[in-house]
Amino acid sequence: MSEKAELLGFNAKDAFDASQLLETTERSKALLAIKDELIKRKDEVFAANELDLKEAALLVEQGKLSAPSLRRLGLNNDVKFNGIIKSLEEIAELDDPNNKISYAVELDKELELYRVACPIGVLLVIFESRPEVVINVAALSIKSGNAAILKGGKESKNTSFILNNVIQTALAERTQLKPHLIQTINTREEVSSLLHLDKYIDLVVPRGGKALVTSIKENSKIPVMGHADGICSVFVDESADLEKAVRVVVDSKTDYPSVCNATETLLVHQSQLGNFNTIAEALLTNKNPVTMHLDEKSFAALSDSIKQQYSQQLVKSTDEDYETEWLDYEISVKVVDSINEAILHVNTHGSHHTDCIVTENDTNKNTWMKGVDSAGCYVNVSTRFADGFRYGFGAEFGVATGKTHARGPVGLEGLVIYKYILRSIADKGHIVGEFGSGGKSFSHTPIKDDRQPWY
Repeated sequence: MSEKAELLGFNAKDAFDASQLLETTERSKALLAIKDELIKRKDEVFAANELDLKEAALLVEQGKLSAPSLRRLGLNNDVKFNGIIKSLEEIAELDDPNNKISYAVELDKELELYRVACPIGVLLVIFESRPEVVINVAALSIKSGNAAILKGGKESKNTSFILNNVIQTALAERTQLKPHLIQTINTREEVSSLLHLDKYIDLVVPRGGKALVTSIKENSKIPVMGHADGICSVFVDESADLEKAVRVVVDSKTDYPSVCNATETLLVHQSQLGNFNTIAEALLTNKNPVTMHLDEKSFAALSDSIKQQYSQQLVKSTDEDYETEWLDYEISVKVVDSINEAILHVNTHGSHHTDCIVTENDTNKNTWMKGVDSAGCYVNVSTRFADGFRYGFGAEFGVATGKTHARGPVGLEGLVIYKYILRSIADKGHIVGEFGSGGKSFSHTPIKDDRQPWY
């Protein structure tokens, strides 16, 4: 265990513990302070990001970094920057997810039990590229009352460094929160050490590829929340409106292909093969042409003119293609005989992230929503809607595909857990020895008024 990692964990836990004794309004104040500091140092952020982009471009040329990773790295434009500023403002305005009571009963007269939302603690968040994640994760961590240690990809090290400095400066100079409430690290060695610090770290949130998530789960006993892949799908069923299907499929695949909510698999009901040329041509002729990995039936359904004109974009699919997260302008295509076969394919080969059916049949809508075992089950909408900002969470901490307390895009409510508060307001307090055989019985009477457990 490295001394540096030990210090990181200790400082994070210390800052978290201290923050619990402050007024919750201090958290929103901190986000607005970060916003102001970020605007003040915009030129520094852009310059650092430009340096990362130049270095990353060389890595792409050398085959050491993927093109999608390079696309996710950019932050040196007003659209993304202003989006971050707006996100900080919106998160600051959100309700505090803590101190909310989800269960309240009297066990006995003047003996009250409450289940109350509270922060998880110290979060270790590991992500690849997308340096704006530093701000989003920091903002959601602070607002929800948590501390966070962040590890971005080495390709974003310059941007992450300046963003971390912005956050810590704002916290130190304009709030009562300790600056080590948010920290960033740069090396895999530090991550390796931190994964063993369960005495300080309460939850690990990996935001990256399958190899990263698998490695973390295998090398830490700290709970993990996240997803390994984003193998999303769109199923065009027999009743689908063709225009609607084209719009949903094209947007799901091409709006931003290098993120986890982009569609990677297109399932087509066999009765729609007569319309498949229209769907295929919309993908093939997109401003960013899509390469299609086709099974035998979908390939056979294409017209000869499409096969000849777009031969370079048409590939015979393999079994592995249907479990591949392309993260690029590529899509796997499979023809199915029924909605049940489509659901079986999604549940077997997908990643339980987000899957959509395009249909006009109400029975099929309900079947899809009940049968698909994914965090997001969509009807007639692009899978790209699977996003915390679009859901109204202010920003997104990550996407969870497991079945713990948080699933799907994780916002503030996914970053709190709960504790049980039991208090006696009787003159003599309460003891267990008064209950049982020959003694008192528990009443379990719901508390319906506005009594609060400690304030």
